[in-house]
Amino acid sequence: MRKDVSGWMVRWDPERAAKLKADGFWADKTIVDYAREIMAGDPERVLVIDRDKPFTVSQLMAEAERFASALVKRGYRPGDTISFQLPNWYESIVISLAATMAGLIVNPLVPIYRDMEVGFMLRDCRSRMIIIPASFRKYDYVEMMRRLMPTLEKPVDVVVLRGDAGEFLAYEDLLAEGEVLADLPGSDPDALKIIMYTSGTTGRAKGVLHSHNSIQAENRMRLTHLDLKPGEVMFNPSPVTHVTGALYSLMLPFTCGITTVMLDVWEAGLALDMMRRHKVNGIVAATIFLQGLVDEAKARGETLPDLRFFLCGGAQVPPDLIREAARVFPNCIPSRIYGSTEVPCITAGVNDRSNLELGASTDGQVWMADAKIVDVATGETLPKGEEGEIVARAPQMFLGYAHTADNEDAFDSEGYFKMGDLGRFVADDFIVVTGRKKDLIIRAGENISPKEIEDILFNHPAIADIAIVAMPNARTGEAACAFVIPREGQSIDLDEIKRYLIGVGTAMQKIPERLELVSDLPRTSVGKVRKDILRQKAKEIVQAEQTA
Repeated sequence: MRKDVSGWMVRWDPERAAKLKADGFWADKTIVDYAREIMAGDPERVLVIDRDKPFTVSQLMAEAERFASALVKRGYRPGDTISFQLPNWYESIVISLAATMAGLIVNPLVPIYRDMEVGFMLRDCRSRMIIIPASFRKYDYVEMMRRLMPTLEKPVDVVVLRGDAGEFLAYEDLLAEGEVLADLPGSDPDALKIIMYTSGTTGRAKGVLHSHNSIQAENRMRLTHLDLKPGEVMFNPSPVTHVTGALYSLMLPFTCGITTVMLDVWEAGLALDMMRRHKVNGIVAATIFLQGLVDEAKARGETLPDLRFFLCGGAQVPPDLIREAARVFPNCIPSRIYGSTEVPCITAGVNDRSNLELGASTDGQVWMADAKIVDVATGETLPKGEEGEIVARAPQMFLGYAHTADNEDAFDSEGYFKMGDLGRFVADDFIVVTGRKKDLIIRAGENISPKEIEDILFNHPAIADIAIVAMPNARTGEAACAFVIPREGQSIDLDEIKRYLIGVGTAMQKIPERLELVSDLPRTSVGKVRKDILRQKAKEIVQAEQTA
């Protein structure tokens, strides 16, 4: 362990760090270092497009310098944390640059969080400032902070963007306090860059600590596997406050010299128009975005000829969606990828259309990472092809959780992070994720992975979406309950689900014993189904029937 300038204790192995730098996995540079290199050669290069408004590297750097100097003048010191709860607006990139210039840590908060989550995270990460929109999607963030401020043990500075700041500080007024300073503190690439919180679907959300070097190592994967080149254009609908959006808007434009096109409110039609207009080459985003684009493109007969890759992850990705995307976008290589906030990606998808079936049926080729499949009970490494828990170690692995106690059961004795997912190796070094460890249904002593059955039922013509969870059962301990959203104009019942699964050769013990028809499924900000909520709902259904 090592004490960071911020005071946080981080997992640190000096020999490992030296090797990662020597091998080029850690560049030992910050986004500001990269930005200055771009400035020296091409100061008017457009790196960011906020909807359709372009920003050059010189514009972004100038605004970031004013922001950073204003914070330094206000007494912010290296290691302090500032939070921002912003949509995909260019200012989030300015804030990230400015924090690096001033040696600060950024703490992105997804816009859907409200008083309880925001208050907890501000306290937990010791934030000194929060930057918010005046309002977004009809929600008043200024009013939220009015409610929240009296509950905080230590008040924070509140900065408001794009609207009336009320009694708080307007973003423009903070910028006006700044000036060009030659001696901004800067950041050590080994120091903490970002604190991001896990979604907290099971218990307290955990603060994930990444340094400049660790989080930016992810981008090397894109460079090497996809041959990503400066000047290419990527589209980013993923929230910049989620690890995917942060990587591909806050960092990738500088580390790889690409242009990021940001969209703050998801509209598939608008997204398709923007992608065509800006000749977008690639996207890394969740299932909901790929499904929306495929549906919209099919309706219009659009092919997006410039699109060469779509890496899809963050939520369950139906294999047939990848196959359909490959048909609709004939120049594109769509594929599934796999990672987490702690280890952003351990797979890189596929990079050749000859491997499209692997892109659809697996979660990608392990790339720039070490991964093992281990026995859930013993932790022993399993032979290739056997199912077990996925553990991984990579240059892009985080430096531990904010609370060191959370690290105790998170790593094995060799420093591999326990991803919390079940999976197996296929085709040598491709991984198939078979489900979440905590989502296992233990039916009469047998472990059943819901994802396997969900993937089959996604193909049923009457099912629009499905999630299967454990529900209590007096005879078997647990049983499978399927929550299903029917397709419009279609109907489905439990007998039909049984018939369909038996027809494709599914073992009887894996067939759901309960069906609940619903209009939607509870989800996180990036589209992951909140199975903890569904498990509780299933439990309540059983309890209600027992007391009826």
